[in-house]
Amino acid sequence: MSDPVRNPSLFQCCAAAAGSVRGMIRPRPVDQRFLRSIEDAGLPMPTRTVTVTALAQVPRTVSTAVVVEGVFTPPRIGSSLASFVIQHPDATFIVDPSVCIDAEHRAIAQLPGVFRWAVRPPADTIPTITALGAETGLPALDFALPTHTHWDHVCGLLDMPGLPVHLHRTERQWISAGPVAPAGGVRDALVDRPIVEYELDGPPVLTFTHSHDLFGDGSVVLVDLAGHTPGSVGVLAHTDRGWVLLAGDAAWHALQVEKIRQKSSFPGVFVDADRELTFKTLHRLHLAQKVLRVIPTHDHDAAQHLSLVRAPR
Repeated sequence: MSDPVRNPSLFQCCAAAAGSVRGMIRPRPVDQRFLRSIEDAGLPMPTRTVTVTALAQVPRTVSTAVVVEGVFTPPRIGSSLASFVIQHPDATFIVDPSVCIDAEHRAIAQLPGVFRWAVRPPADTIPTITALGAETGLPALDFALPTHTHWDHVCGLLDMPGLPVHLHRTERQWISAGPVAPAGGVRDALVDRPIVEYELDGPPVLTFTHSHDLFGDGSVVLVDLAGHTPGSVGVLAHTDRGWVLLAGDAAWHALQVEKIRQKSSFPGVFVDADRELTFKTLHRLHLAQKVLRVIPTHDHDAAQHLSLVRAPR
């Protein structure tokens, strides 16, 4: 059953809009002291490689200043609702199954009205199940692994009944608590299916403080990207062309990582559960990008790069 909709107050909307104007004029500066304090624990030592495939998706353009605070050039950037399939020798799984069939009624209708116009994808957006069917040669999926539980990272599961989900314990507690889902969350996709919880119980990796080695061979390591949601993770994958990091919504676009710029206050204050922690995570991603490619889920061009980093099958 769908959750009731929790709408932000008029005061919250006005405060967020005012914050957006301030951010355009004076974006939040880089925290140089924090940046210098971040330690690099180095990359894992993998014994195997994986294939990472970005499923086909249609892009749309969005205002750069809304995504990257205080940045106006280029005036618009490409965005899409990406999903990724990772093929490991032991399992094949999907990261961020993003779009269900009839998402307008099955997911977007559960969001606050003030958000719906902003997040509504193009009419020709490809449902995840359709994109999967169009990819020839992919094995059957063994499980799904969302980077977090916002609607556009899990609602594709509505078309995959019974598929197990691997979910960070902190994230499951966050999305499940209370009578109403947190803003942006849609819990329907997680109902009546096997949930395999995991903890970020491993050591620091690169600039990230906690990790979880998914297969125990260093080829797919989940890292802590908390902030956007309390249990947000990144998926660090070792391909034959090098390391990539699927960063979920810790950043919406690579420009945020490059410039260390947070999302504009509208909608950032509503979609980032902890703005302070999200900003610190951007600093960690900024340093990590020196040794790997960071792929924000909604950066269409970054996602399409993955067609070039597939390991041999």
